[in-house]
Amino acid sequence: MRGLVIRPFEARDAEDVRWLLEEAFGNPGEAKLVEAIRSAGDDVLELVATHEQQIYGHILFSRLVVESKNRSADAVALAPVAVRPDKQRTGVGKALIENAHHLLKNAGEELSVVLGDPAYYARFGYARQRAAKLESDYQGEYLQALAFSPEAPTMGRLVYAAAFSQS
Repeated sequence: MRGLVIRPFEARDAEDVRWLLEEAFGNPGEAKLVEAIRSAGDDVLELVATHEQQIYGHILFSRLVVESKNRSADAVALAPVAVRPDKQRTGVGKALIENAHHLLKNAGEELSVVLGDPAYYARFGYARQRAAKLESDYQGEYLQALAFSPEAPTMGRLVYAAAFSQS
């Protein structure tokens, strides 16, 4: 989409992001999740997509820990990504995900996990096979992972931010 600006979330965006999440998901659940993650300080990266000062999209990555016998490693969980219903299928979601991945990789993150449509997230490098040996309450065909580095954990228990168990 021409003229789209991807930028960090700012406190002044909170009301517009809440509205966008409720519209995109049809209920307040995701908005409450985002607010709880933010309140707990578990947000790692939060971006908005704007066009002419209006918010068209939002993405949040929260802290995730991969615990194994030998080590504990930080990772991130993508949840949620949302685009205004009237702007879906225009490249806004793609721009948010690609920009976020670039920033996360440059920040030294090694692994991102998502729970979502495999056909959609495969376009960005997420794979079910990459998440197959990760233990999770959300284990199944929709749990996928993307490694940003060869050192990314391949096994262990995923420990999500507390907000996920409260929602």
